[in-house]
Amino acid sequence: MSGFNDLFVNKEWRFWDQSMSGRSRSALESFAADDLLCERVGKGESLPTIRTWVHENTVVLGIQDHRLPHIGDGRDILQAHGYQSIVRNSGGLAVVLDSGVLNISIVVSEQNSSIDINAGYDIMVEFVRHLFPQIADSIEAYEIVGSYCPGSYDLSVGGKKFAGISQRRLRNGIAVQIYLCIEGSGAERAALIRDFYEAGLKEEQTKFAYPVIVPEVMASVSEIIGENVTVQDTVIHAQRLMNHLMQNVHMQSLQPEETDLYMYYLTRVVERNQKMLSKIEA
Repeated sequence: MSGFNDLFVNKEWRFWDQSMSGRSRSALESFAADDLLCERVGKGESLPTIRTWVHENTVVLGIQDHRLPHIGDGRDILQAHGYQSIVRNSGGLAVVLDSGVLNISIVVSEQNSSIDINAGYDIMVEFVRHLFPQIADSIEAYEIVGSYCPGSYDLSVGGKKFAGISQRRLRNGIAVQIYLCIEGSGAERAALIRDFYEAGLKEEQTKFAYPVIVPEVMASVSEIIGENVTVQDTVIHAQRLMNHLMQNVHMQSLQPEETDLYMYYLTRVVERNQKMLSKIEA
């Protein structure tokens, strides 16, 4: 908790909200934005930043996913359900993005003091507990077997996973990223990924152990709390939380001096994605 207070309380921060403006854009733009922020914040050229982002009907595949023996059939299943798929050049496995899923990136610098991997995760866990005080004491962080993109920092209540956390580290900057299933059915999103893996594997044995998805272990925040919580409610609450905790919060989108670097990272992630997809389609 002290690390959380040291980072947030009475400090100067930036809030970049793309929960509405980014919906119709490719999720690749968000990965470029976080890379931009990692470099700028890591060097001390931009303030530490919290960025909120939402993208419509996209499944973000990990490196291992694109190696599925029948990945083309898996992607066809996603497309049949109205989801596009992209490949990120980082760890982790398939995750679902849609209008009911809020992503939050917390970007900080370790230029002056290092932040170990677990401490980075703990920062996000604490932020989520502040974000949802009604379930804060019930939120646990451990791997939920049967969920998609399982990891040791899956967030759950009563064994029902509603969020997963990842990290991106680049040039002294750290982006701790979380997807929060806020609205709708967590089980329905999990069933989509189950169908993807079943089509992509066709029961073939592989060296990598892909998760066996059990949709019932996943839920949305709305389902867990038992009332209708929306993405926009959560974004507003995040902004209020920042204003409460921090000394000075700057509402800033992409700044003119950041545009060239952003375009550099966007070109990189687009080219990487095309390279991965060309291997699939070859």
